[in-house]
Amino acid sequence: MLRLGVVGAGGFATFLTGALRDLPDVAVTVVADPDNDRAGRLARTLAARPVPDWRALVTADDVDVVVVATPPAGHAETILAALRAGRHVFAEKPLATNEDEAASIRDAVAATGRVLVVDHVLRYNPVLRALARLRDPRFAAPPGAPSDPLLGPVRRLAFENDASDEDLGPEHWFWDERVSGGIFVEHGVHFFDAADALVGAAPESVQGMLGHRPGSDLADLAVATTRYPDGALATFAHGFSHAHRCERQLMRIDFGTAEARVTGWIPVHATVDLWTDDAGAELVEHLPARAGELLAVDGHRLRDPAVTVVVRRHAGPAHARERGRQRQLPHHCRITVDLGGEAAKPYAYAESVRAAMHDLVRCVRTGGRPVAGVTEGATAVTVAAAAARSAREDRTVHLRRSSEHPTACPS
Repeated sequence: MLRLGVVGAGGFATFLTGALRDLPDVAVTVVADPDNDRAGRLARTLAARPVPDWRALVTADDVDVVVVATPPAGHAETILAALRAGRHVFAEKPLATNEDEAASIRDAVAATGRVLVVDHVLRYNPVLRALARLRDPRFAAPPGAPSDPLLGPVRRLAFENDASDEDLGPEHWFWDERVSGGIFVEHGVHFFDAADALVGAAPESVQGMLGHRPGSDLADLAVATTRYPDGALATFAHGFSHAHRCERQLMRIDFGTAEARVTGWIPVHATVDLWTDDAGAELVEHLPARAGELLAVDGHRLRDPAVTVVVRRHAGPAHARERGRQRQLPHHCRITVDLGGEAAKPYAYAESVRAAMHDLVRCVRTGGRPVAGVTEGATAVTVAAAAARSAREDRTVHLRRSSEHPTACPS
């Protein structure tokens, strides 16, 4: 049994521990929060003991994993203390609020050998995992048989998030960059990281711009563009000025001979239109029978997923240049993946959190590498901080690579 000590007893800590409640082999034993009443309420719900100081929690004998569920400004200090105390860490995003803190955490993970998982839930989302599998030639053919993947390399990605500010009053810590890191860092890391996962690489440069609320110096709109080593481009727009009922999110991914449209910041639905050859059309036709395999994420319990396909077989050749060579792609296919629509978002979100903790447990036991580990978390912070720097300095920020991790080039 891995014993969890939860730092923070607010709304997110309540949601997170609820998502983990029936995960085998983990149990919350300690809750820390400077608000004694809040710590006590959550601790009673979890049959844990409350403490007022997180420093006592990270060294407690009955804590194996420190769960960091506080506002971002406190993440780095808590994570570093936990690692140095020999504890594993499950950290809410962002890993840190700046590149230097993220680098220190990366070094501490390497020095201590502890497992750290960042709660980048999009890496544990079945819809995005399905898109990754459709890019994998191993999914398209029996073992050992050569095959082309259904989806080619990402050429362009666009994410648009028209988010609500109804719960973000002017005094909320979200608007204080000293606490949140700003929109790019507090919120954008999810989507910079998801783009890296879909592209299969970290960006080499980033441009950022900020828009301000009319009549105010409050930045409530953040837009960034990233360029990847193979020439792919991604754009991200995050606006916080909408009513709850007017929220909307859309991710569009151009694969050249295919396009995917993904809805929901927690993806619950995707439509893929593609042109393919005879073998690809046959693969598409069998996808509904392989829905469980297509959408599988360890630790994420799928609930009535639907995969539907339409294949329009056209007579005669249709040539397209794909991955640098000409292919005949006469068939148009549409693949729809649905986890249950907007009503399924809370469940999909909770299950992705559960899957991330399941990943940590797996890595503690096997010595494996997490899907969303310190490298992914630190890279997302680096890119987000570079976008914020670009916006401040009104210039492109170039990122240089050092082993696995990009860093911003000095001005």
